[in-house]
Amino acid sequence: MIVFDLECSQGHVFEGWFDSVEAYEDQRARGLINCPYCDDAEVKRILSPVAVKKAAPARQDLPEAPIDYKRLAKEVVEYVHHNFEDVGPQFTSEALKMHYGVVERRNIRGSATENEEKLLKEEGVEFFKLPLPNPDPKKKN
Repeated sequence: MIVFDLECSQGHVFEGWFDSVEAYEDQRARGLINCPYCDDAEVKRILSPVAVKKAAPARQDLPEAPIDYKRLAKEVVEYVHHNFEDVGPQFTSEALKMHYGVVERRNIRGSATENEEKLLKEEGVEFFKLPLPNPDPKKKN
């Protein structure tokens, strides 16, 4: 199998998997390759980005700094509090609405009972439990 980056005449970029270059050329000539975004059959191969990874020189003169887990935990808590909408006990309801496309997806945080967590799992809603203290103990949620 070979993977090519392809582009339609409308500028949509996507990839295609083929058995060989000849298989790609044959399918393109017969109009069998269509853009998955707009169904345009005018498709061409484009250059694929290539990354060459060099090994970094070993630096034995610098000791590796230990991880400050307390600071890391604080930064995670602050990030979640600043970047996730607090929906409180409406977490399950909001998560289900997003899951079924009733409302636009967004980052949310809140609380759920054990039964609500079970329901979310049964419905296939992905969520992550993270105990979050208030980042500013002087403020109430």
